Amino acid sequence: MIGDLNMKIIPISVPTPFYVGDVNVYLIKDDPLTLIDAGPKTDEAAKVLREKLKRNGVEFSDIGRIVLTHAHEDHCGLAKRVRDESKNAEIFIHDWETGHLFGQGGRHENLEFMTRAGVPGSIIQEMAQTYSEISLLTDSLEESDYRKLSDQMELEFSAGSLEVLHTPGHTPGSCSFIRAADRTLIVGDCVLKRITPNPIVSPDPIDRSRRFASLGEYLVSLARIRSHSPTLVYGGHGEPITDFEEIFNRYVRAIDDRQKAVIALIDRDGSTAFEIAKKLFPNAIGKDVHRFLAISEAIAHLDYAESRGRIGLEILDGVEVYKK
Repeated sequence: MIGDLNMKIIPISVPTPFYVGDVNVYLIKDDPLTLIDAGPKTDEAAKVLREKLKRNGVEFSDIGRIVLTHAHEDHCGLAKRVRDESKNAEIFIHDWETGHLFGQGGRHENLEFMTRAGVPGSIIQEMAQTYSEISLLTDSLEESDYRKLSDQMELEFSAGSLEVLHTPGHTPGSCSFIRAADRTLIVGDCVLKRITPNPIVSPDPIDRSRRFASLGEYLVSLARIRSHSPTLVYGGHGEPITDFEEIFNRYVRAIDDRQKAVIALIDRDGSTAFEIAKKLFPNAIGKDVHRFLAISEAIAHLDYAESRGRIGLEILDGVEVYKK
């Protein structure tokens, strides 16, 4: 256990072109030298990551392992570049995340989900174009490019190990990593200090014709993290968290409040997810990626409310209409 504490975790802030701001990359300074996440594929991000690693006596060529919390562009974009420069580094990611490795907004299933949500065809095409551009911020990974993470798998280091916790919700394959010796966790976008993570609409990894139950799974993941009584939580953005219990309670209250608001917004004759999104986030619907996030949030809450028996669901001409 003492050895585990010699496994140094170094946060590195890397710029992104997204509204969320910088992303946190974590250098595990032990053998093998490991990066958890890598930042987006931009020249600025690569330059900053390279410089900050060098301050810690590390070059891209020294990296032996790249572990991805999930496959959104701000987290995985530079993984292949670092891998190619290091020559021997392996990339690890959960198998349920592979659907995100080619730009989630452009995949057939997601366009179908948007149609079912009542999103007009013209807006769907605009969203597809936006995400085709965002997908340029990462290099697609083929199956031969990565090794699969699995729940409770141990990532071994010379001074200890990190245990993999599969924490789906933000995406199906999102993973966290715990150093059991002092209950320190690295959680990607599962827990963030100042914002509530978005439950992104995704195909179910088992049955891709169905939507992944993102919000329900996310609440299970939050409870699982809580069960480890974390003392320090490193998120994908923002400052580390030392008061996880307060964050947990804030998240649960916020989700409960959002559930009530979503149900209250449903019209007497029923509403689509797109109609709810426009009411919930009137300033986001016309803004590129914010539009997709707003619709994802509405879908996640409607799906969760329907699964709990709080609302009903009818399919009318291929569009999902939710009713009180």
